[in-house]
Amino acid sequence: MSLDKTRIVDEAVALLDAEGLEGVTLRKLAARLGVQAPTLYWHLPNKSALVTAIAEAIVPDPTPPGPEQPWQEWLTDFAVRLRAALLAHPDGARVVSIAQLSRQTAAWSELAMSTLADRGLSLRDARIIALTVERFTIGHALEEQSPRPDPADFDLASYTAAYPVSVRAITEYFEPGRTVDDLFRDCLEVVVAGAGVVAVQ
Repeated sequence: MSLDKTRIVDEAVALLDAEGLEGVTLRKLAARLGVQAPTLYWHLPNKSALVTAIAEAIVPDPTPPGPEQPWQEWLTDFAVRLRAALLAHPDGARVVSIAQLSRQTAAWSELAMSTLADRGLSLRDARIIALTVERFTIGHALEEQSPRPDPADFDLASYTAAYPVSVRAITEYFEPGRTVDDLFRDCLEVVVAGAGVVAVQ
């Protein structure tokens, strides 16, 4: 089978899924493909280029809003899709956050800004809103994918004594059976609602 960039990136994503970002190296990728590492340099000159290529494969294609779809609803839908795509891969959010000049991320930003501008927002507001939603979503996913502390090293009693309101708030929020998915949507709703306020000022 011929070696092309699509095959390389597909295998790189599979390596990410198997070993996480720390396990993604050009040497390991070359071994999976049955080639020598220098062969990959024709397609991806270094690890930064490899990470960017993986990010482009992870980020979903931007889909324009429907003619009557409110931009707030469209932004929310995209953020939900983006988070799901990031969480589908170990370290997916980290990959996207450190990718340099990802054309897929740029395509989403371009569509978001042009959509909001077409709906009457200033280009400044469109850019700020698009960046805020994008960075909130990636940041939320980064936290979700961060390693959790070992319970043996965490003193819940002393933490509760030091931060009682925080612990009560967390406990109250999740008591009705809410999940982190609900938390993301509730926080996103606040972000998008705030963006709506910015848009009308």
